[in-house]
Amino acid sequence: MDLNKLKKEALQAIEKSSNLEDLLSIETKYLGRKGVLTEALKTISSLPVEKRKSFGAEANKTKLLIDESFKNKKNEILGAGSGVAIDLTAPGTKFPEGHLHVVTQIYDELFEAGKMLGFSVAEGPEVEDDWHNFEALNIPKDHPSRDTQDSFYFSENMLLRTHTSPVQVRYMQNHQPPIRIMAPGRVYRVDSDATHTPMFHQLEGLLIDENVTMSQLKGTLEFFVKRIFGDDRKIRLRPHHFPFTEPSVEVDVSCGLCGGKGCRSCKYSGWLEILGAGMVHPNVLRAGGIDPEKYTGFAFGLGIERIAMLKYGIDDLRLYYEGDLRFVEQF
Repeated sequence: MDLNKLKKEALQAIEKSSNLEDLLSIETKYLGRKGVLTEALKTISSLPVEKRKSFGAEANKTKLLIDESFKNKKNEILGAGSGVAIDLTAPGTKFPEGHLHVVTQIYDELFEAGKMLGFSVAEGPEVEDDWHNFEALNIPKDHPSRDTQDSFYFSENMLLRTHTSPVQVRYMQNHQPPIRIMAPGRVYRVDSDATHTPMFHQLEGLLIDENVTMSQLKGTLEFFVKRIFGDDRKIRLRPHHFPFTEPSVEVDVSCGLCGGKGCRSCKYSGWLEILGAGMVHPNVLRAGGIDPEKYTGFAFGLGIERIAMLKYGIDDLRLYYEGDLRFVEQF
């Protein structure tokens, strides 16, 4: 086979081609699996030994030349009119898909549930004064939560808020009942271990109107719990004490692993603690400028990370903030 003649024919054909379809057929004709040059290379074994080396070298050189000419012509056709050579047949760059963090996902589920009950979202500052963070919430001067070993202070009167409850007071100061809000946000406390972090997320719920009762609080909490954990889950209310609510309760949800029968996860009690709640204390209503003789209300507060831990079986709070994709990609 005359390799020079083959090379000349191929290069001329490539040069004359004016569209991608013609060019690809030329590539197949000369460089395809059954192409002219490919078939020529298969004949090497039938040549005299002394000619095999030179013929093979020349054939490979011809193949590279035709291939280079083909690529140049292809880029010329694809980039015509733009001045930029673009190879549309080249594989694209695959970017990893992102998604919402599990904390944000829990927030969205709670917002959606609250919206169905008529709750709106209210926010407040993360740097709070002592009055809104403690005094207005009926927390006395000698309360342990005021200690510097538990709270991050900037000065005697300013600190990073320790809960989202100050939003309640700020909202009441500017709105009259009926009030129905959820207050989300970051809060800060001096604590760090497997179940506590210096910064975490809370959601506060507040409803104030005439003739609000404890049974309405229970019904609201049952609705939220079933929306987050499933219709088969139950709640129970246990007496507790919070300075800003009276009466106050701790709220438990039935264990999803054992169905309330008792297992290691729930310490064989059948229940898992999820949040605190109660009827808004009259002193808190007064601090917000609302008459406790006319209005009553309830409030509840929950930790978002705590809810996610119970829903997904996460055993270490610190995993949320380490940025390990092996963890966050699970949700």
